[in-house]
Amino acid sequence: MKILNNIQLKSLNSFNISSYAKYFAEFSSEIDLVALLKHNLLSKEKLFILGGGSNILLTKNIDGLLIKNAIKGIKIIEENDNHLIAEVGAGENWHDFVKWSIKQNVSGIENLALIPGSVGAAPIQNIGAYGMEVKDTVEKVCYIDIQSLEKRTLINSECKFNYRNSIFKNDLKNKIIITKVVFKLNKKHANNYKYGVIEEELNIANQKPTLENIFNTIISIRTKKLPDPKVIGNSGSFFKNPIINNSKFNNLKKKYPDIIGYTSGKNQIKIAAGWLIEKAGWKGYTCGDAGVHKNQALVLVNYENASGKEILDLSKRIQKSILEKFEIIILPEVNII
Repeated sequence: MKILNNIQLKSLNSFNISSYAKYFAEFSSEIDLVALLKHNLLSKEKLFILGGGSNILLTKNIDGLLIKNAIKGIKIIEENDNHLIAEVGAGENWHDFVKWSIKQNVSGIENLALIPGSVGAAPIQNIGAYGMEVKDTVEKVCYIDIQSLEKRTLINSECKFNYRNSIFKNDLKNKIIITKVVFKLNKKHANNYKYGVIEEELNIANQKPTLENIFNTIISIRTKKLPDPKVIGNSGSFFKNPIINNSKFNNLKKKYPDIIGYTSGKNQIKIAAGWLIEKAGWKGYTCGDAGVHKNQALVLVNYENASGKEILDLSKRIQKSILEKFEIIILPEVNII
């Protein structure tokens, strides 16, 4: 396990932003992680943690030690007639794990196909798409406490999951490093296909809403709508969908009959942030190499050599525009460093 100096991070973040880490190391086990956390370098350097690099916007160089989680492995630890319980390394690619679940013929995360990032990042963000959230399958989250170096575990109810939120983004932020996540997947298939255009796409293809067909349909939908980070730098959805009350939604609907919203709890409506951004005229906008994707207004992009600051400045202009036009605050989903 080497600690490297002055490492270019362009290939390690999906925005393809050029940024350097003063020091960099990768760990592939809990033992390696503890050894890194004990390293005397941390007595004078700040610690930064990197997962899959798909949910961050780097706006500056990393002045400290950046460590990348590369703990791998998928292990079935329990199975019965109804469920399969799997322990997954935090450094596993999320989409690869979803593909694994389809091969095992178990349900619960198929609608989260093709979401970029690592398994360890999934509970932090409580990732969700097309009517599913990862909180509905997470059984336990295992982590190392950065200060005490103790191994600890939180069960689902202790994770304080909420919309794109969890205890890991709040009380435990910068205090722990997730090493493994335990998932409880269902042998009875959810067949959740009523959200968005999944049903329409299935009908066009004359397919039944089976586990595999839903999985493949979502991949097709996301591929059409979202740019490949290997081609155009991006982090997927840049903003969270804002939640407003029914009264405000009804008033907006009178003015904008095509507004897109979904019920989200009692007297609350979740508004499609992409619709707001598109309606405000930002879809396809470019400023230098920073821009808003032409097919999905929720996605900010780096066409070639945009800096993180240029992407951030564009996001702030969009936020200001949405607040002025709709009196709605939209917040970033990505972590800004």
